[in-house]
Amino acid sequence: MSVANWNPAELLKLSGSYWSTCALHAGVKLDLFTPLATQCLTAAELAGQLGLSERGLAMLLDALTALELLMKEGDRYAATPAAAEFLDRSAPGYLGHIILHHQHLVEGWARLDESVRSGGPVRRRVSHDAGEAERESFLMGMFELAMLIAPRVAGQVDLSGRRRLLDLGGGPGTYVIHFCRQNPQLQGVIFDLPTTRPFAEQTLARFDMAGRIEFAAGDFLRDPIPGSYDVAWLSHVLHGEGTADCARLLAKAVAALEPGGLLLVQEFILQADRTAPLFPALFSLNMLLGTPDGQAYSEPELRDLLQNAGLEQLERLSLELPNGAGILAARKP
Repeated sequence: MSVANWNPAELLKLSGSYWSTCALHAGVKLDLFTPLATQCLTAAELAGQLGLSERGLAMLLDALTALELLMKEGDRYAATPAAAEFLDRSAPGYLGHIILHHQHLVEGWARLDESVRSGGPVRRRVSHDAGEAERESFLMGMFELAMLIAPRVAGQVDLSGRRRLLDLGGGPGTYVIHFCRQNPQLQGVIFDLPTTRPFAEQTLARFDMAGRIEFAAGDFLRDPIPGSYDVAWLSHVLHGEGTADCARLLAKAVAALEPGGLLLVQEFILQADRTAPLFPALFSLNMLLGTPDGQAYSEPELRDLLQNAGLEQLERLSLELPNGAGILAARKP
C-alpha cells in the first residue's frame, strides 16, 4: 500500500486550501464573472455596477486573478475563457448553482467535529428543509452536474425495448430526459417532493419533454409510487438514507417494476474496506453532517441491498464516471 508523502508544507497547504475555495464561492455569489465575461472593467467600475466596496472587490479580483480565473491588464479585469464558459450566469455550461450549493455546505463542514462527537447532523437537510435559495442551488446544481454525465450514461446504458422509466428522486429530471432523448420509444415519470416540481417542469420545457415525461409529487419513503414501469433509475438517492430506509425504498421500487424490469442504481461507491476512492469517503462525511443516517455505501453493501430486495443478475456496468461514481444494474425476476 502506498502512503502519501506528507510534510509540513503539504499539510499546511491542505489545511489552508479553503481560502481558495471561499474566494471562488464569493466570486460566484457576487456574480463577478458574468459582467467580466463580456467587459474589461476596473475594480471601481465593477464596484459601481454591483454596489460593492471598491477596496474589498479589488482584493478579491486580484486573488481570483492569482487563481487564474481572471486576467488583469493594467487596472482592468476580464474573465479567463474557462471562467467565461463555466462561471458566467448566461453561459450554457454555467456551474454556479452547484458552486453555491457547496458554499451553503461550508458552515456545516466547519462543525464536522461536532457531528463526529454526536454521530448526527449539524445542518438542515438541504433537499427537504432548506429555504428557496438553498433548494434552488441544490436542485439546479444537481442539474449542472448531471448535464456533464447524463448524455454519456444514456448513450451507454442499453434501454432498447424498454417503454416506461421511473426516475425515483429525480429532481429536475436530467437523467430521464437524456434516457428519453436516446430512446425514442421511452416515456418517463419523475417522482420527487412537491417542492421540486417547478424546477422539473422548467427543465422538461427547456428540452421539450413535457409530452413524454410526467412529474408525480410525493415522498418516496412515505407515499405510494404511482404507475408501473419496466425500468427504474435511482441516481444518488440511497446515500441519503440508512440501510433500513434503503431497503424500504428498494422494496417500493421493485414493487413498481414489472416482471423482468431493470433497476439501475448510481452512487459514489466505496471499495469493500471503505477507505477509497477519496471522494466517496469524504462524501460519506457530508452525509453525516446533513442526514440522520445517510452515508456512502461500498459495492458489497449495495449488492447485498439489491439482492435482499429480491433482484437478480446483478452487475456493475463498465462505465468510467467521475468522483468514484458507478452504476449497478439488476433485474426483477
